[in-house]
Amino acid sequence: MTSETEHGYLVLADISGYTSYLAQVELEHAQEILTDLLATIVDQFKQALTISKLEGDAIFANVNESNLPNGERLLELIEGTYFAFRQRRDMCERQTTCTCRACAAIPSLDLKFFVHHGDYITQNISGIRELVGSDINLIHRLTKNHIVEKTGWRAYTLFTEKALEHINIHPEGLHAQIESYEHLGDISTLSMDIHPRYYEMVVANRVIISPEEADYSFEFDFDAPPHIVWDWLMDIQRRSQAMGDNGHWSAIARPNGRNGIGAKNHCAHGKGATEEVMVDWRPFEYATCHSVDGSSEYRSMYIFTPLDDGHRTHVELRMKLFRPKPLWLARIMVKMMFAIEKPYLTWFESIKHLMRTNS
Repeated sequence: MTSETEHGYLVLADISGYTSYLAQVELEHAQEILTDLLATIVDQFKQALTISKLEGDAIFANVNESNLPNGERLLELIEGTYFAFRQRRDMCERQTTCTCRACAAIPSLDLKFFVHHGDYITQNISGIRELVGSDINLIHRLTKNHIVEKTGWRAYTLFTEKALEHINIHPEGLHAQIESYEHLGDISTLSMDIHPRYYEMVVANRVIISPEEADYSFEFDFDAPPHIVWDWLMDIQRRSQAMGDNGHWSAIARPNGRNGIGAKNHCAHGKGATEEVMVDWRPFEYATCHSVDGSSEYRSMYIFTPLDDGHRTHVELRMKLFRPKPLWLARIMVKMMFAIEKPYLTWFESIKHLMRTNS
């Protein structure tokens, strides 16, 4: 049975250096290491993508564009996947006491991504699901390219020009290159080195509010996966939509043209205004922002926990006050005000309603 044509993102994650690695090491240990690393990639991809196929040392996934309307989430997912892969790879190296060649050569493995946007059909034959179409052929052909020869990069993300047009984000430092393939012609690609971004994420300070530090906390369950809920809480346009007449959000600053650490937002509400800056940004896991509203200053942390195998999401909001002083009195007043007005309950309920009507 063949379904209708779908339009969406096609993503291929390919472990770099595995062919040469496998030729030089013990097969049993090498396979254990590969399985561990592939499982890490799958766990990250499953947050927003559908795993289409495991292809040896690569994973092919897709998502209908209607299920990922904000392409920026895809960039964040790729960055988060690479971060998890590197953390897992390096931990495997540190923890092993084995002196075999396979374990000694773990650091030689790296990861690259290929991203395209196109059309495809989901074909089911005898219970086996497979994507077919010219764009499926293209995403696989892109793995044979000349990026390493031109740049020397060991880990990178290659976007087709069409993919970046749909994502509508243009990161700095992209390497433009034409790749030619038989029957497919010349393909315009733009690639970025992942290593610098990884090191930025490593050195970035984690800004968290522990349960003990929180002056106020609120919890709520959403009937949607973490990446969808993240989008509704972090995207200022959707924030404004959910707040209605109670406030309007606008962007003040976007480092590198994207939301994330250092991004600044402004909210006009009633006779007042709130300015916030993102101080920690871990997509689909948590985000922390520092806000100033008149004489009030506080920090908010949104924590996202998947429920029901990732189909629902538990969100916990923790807030820590810095002003006004005395803080002991401010804490009492905030708890009383939130108990009466319930602003976060109203906001989250509005988001939940909009999710249902937009689904």
